[in-house]
Amino acid sequence: MKIDQDYVDTIQSEYRLWQLKMSQSPSLMNQATKGIQHKINTLIPDKVHDFVTRAIKEITRTVIFGAEYTTLHQKDFRFFSEAEQFALRRIDFYASSSAAEGAITGFGGFISGLADFPLWLSLKMKLLFEVANGYGYDVKDYKERLYILHIFQLTFSSQKHRNEIFKIMKDWEKNSESLPTDINDFDWKTFQLEYRDFIDLAKLIQLIPGVGAIAGAYVNHKYTKILGRYAMNGYRLRLLDQQIK
Repeated sequence: MKIDQDYVDTIQSEYRLWQLKMSQSPSLMNQATKGIQHKINTLIPDKVHDFVTRAIKEITRTVIFGAEYTTLHQKDFRFFSEAEQFALRRIDFYASSSAAEGAITGFGGFISGLADFPLWLSLKMKLLFEVANGYGYDVKDYKERLYILHIFQLTFSSQKHRNEIFKIMKDWEKNSESLPTDINDFDWKTFQLEYRDFIDLAKLIQLIPGVGAIAGAYVNHKYTKILGRYAMNGYRLRLLDQQIK
């Protein structure tokens, strides 16, 4: 894939700002938000926490082992800008799909709202696989799937944990060598807790009858878009490091 410098110049500011955001220390607001999230967690029934935790674990493991995510036709764009345009189209598609799914499940209140967790999680993972494929990475490669999980963690984590994940991603070729070769040794506990804590408040609103459909559509659309942008910058991190320094 050729790097078209004229295009790179147009995204340079956005990319640098994203890097700065990923590296900044947790603010007092971040710490306060974490405290609020903890209090909210105590209000949510244990059965909801258990359901969400199981869904996260099962679906993310499927990402590693499941064939449905790794049978994509390998993209081979000539220019980097073409890969970016492909990524933007897929982000729009999955954001719209996630919004529709969130509205439908949110409309029914508590029970159907719970169904949104695994459905939306699957859509987000499919988006990440398509974006990775668009940038020319082989999603059959175990370490590329680990990178996808790191992008997911980067998006849905506290600022403190985000700093740690970003350090790993900045020197992925080197740091990936020290990551577990057995997926059972992956830090699933932290992965689940960070995601659950990050998303709990937004998804709790979706479980309320009457407002669940609107909340579900809004939250799913917003965070799917954010995930997509983080994914784009995550692959820019590997492809454009020398061009933008």
